[in-house]
Parts: sequence; C-alpha cells; structure tokens
Amino acid sequence: MSEQHPALTAWLAYWRAMQRYHRYRVHGLDKLDTDRSMLLVGYHGRPIAHDQCLLSVSAYDRFGYMLHGVTHRAVRTMHLMNWVTEGLGFVTGDGPGIDRAVQAGQHLAVQPGGTREGCRSRHHRYRVDWGQRTGFVRMALRHNLRVVPVAGSGVDDCFVGFNDGYRWGKRLGVPAGLPAWLGLGIGVWPLALPLPVQITTYVGDPIDLQDDGPIDPDDQGAVLQAQRRVADAVQALLSTHARL
Repeated sequence: MSEQHPALTAWLAYWRAMQRYHRYRVHGLDKLDTDRSMLLVGYHGRPIAHDQCLLSVSAYDRFGYMLHGVTHRAVRTMHLMNWVTEGLGFVTGDGPGIDRAVQAGQHLAVQPGGTREGCRSRHHRYRVDWGQRTGFVRMALRHNLRVVPVAGSGVDDCFVGFNDGYRWGKRLGVPAGLPAWLGLGIGVWPLALPLPVQITTYVGDPIDLQDDGPIDPDDQGAVLQAQRRVADAVQALLSTHARL
C-alpha cells in the first residue's frame, strides 16, 4: 500500500473533526454507488463550501478516494498550492486529471458559484447565483457525465456576512480574484472558526443533460438552458431543506 500524501492526511483529520463539530449528516450518498464517473455540482455555502468539504470525507470513507474537486488552473503556477491539490486529487478544468478520473470511474465535484455565492452578506442566503458560468456544463458534455445536484443546510449559517466580498474584491483590485469579505464566526474571517451549526448535505438525483436530445457545447443558448436546469435542481434542494 502506498504511503498517504501528507495533504490528504491533514485534510481528512481536519474535516473529520469538523464533521463532529457540525454534527454532520449526509442523505443520498448511495446515489453515487456506481462505477461510472459523475459530476457533482453544488451550492457554494459561505465562505468555503463547508458541506462539500465535509462530504468529501464521507465519500472517501465510502469509495476509497477523494472526490476530484475542480480547481482554477492558476493553482498549477503556485508550487505549494499545486502540491496540496495534487495530494488531494483535485483537478483543473483543462488538465489531464479529469480524463484520468473519468477513465477510473471516479466522481468529480465543482461549485460554480465560487466566492460570488460564498462571500455575500447575511441578506442573501441559500440562493443559487451562477451568473453565466457554464464551464461545468461543457465539461459534463465533453466527458459524457451525468450531473448530480448537491446542496447543504446550515452552510450559510456558519458565518454572518456583512458585505458582498466578490464585488468588493473586484472594486479593490484584489489579486487572483479573491474576495474582500467581512464575515464573523467565532472571530473574524479568515482567522475564525465557523459557528457550531448543524450541517446536512443532500445529494439529489443524477441528471442526464442530454436526455431530451444531444446538446452542442458551442450552442450558448442550449448550454445556458442546461445550466439553469441544474441550478434549479440545486435551488430546489436548498428551498426544501435549508432555513431560508
């Protein structure tokens, strides 16, 4: 047996502790019991998609591998971040890691909302906001992946946000597209623990984006329609289970 990467060891230890801290539960994980790779598409709760990180541990315990989180290509230019993400099995949208994961029948995960969704004020909670981001749709079409909507309750209650960090980051010209966000948990973000709210992840039913016919990845209208279909499925999970 090969030695576990230090980044993976640290990740599992930290997020196992956070599972206890948040009294974490997951419903519908059995929907991923297949040797066919699928793409989990989730809501990005504030500020770092806590439930998706917690879910990655439950998935690791069930399947023996980390969900392959899709990260920005910029991490490949940062030595430390690249070392960490490679150790965790994360991939970039234009790299060979996705092909390897699909060939191995392993699942991928992405949160299209990013900091746009995750670093908002307390007045905007549990509302999907992906704008025109459609990269995940093209990825699913390119690799013939079914899409699995994922969302969690409790994730927008981990911190109290006071501004739109995504917009403020752009206004202030913060490097690498990082947010300028003021959030309070047990302390001030980022030097703070989240509030000890209970977090539950809900895994929805897989969606075949082309069940009504093939979609041309170059047809922006059709791709946007597919994006909205997935966004609506994620929003339905939030509307049903989260405290809006």
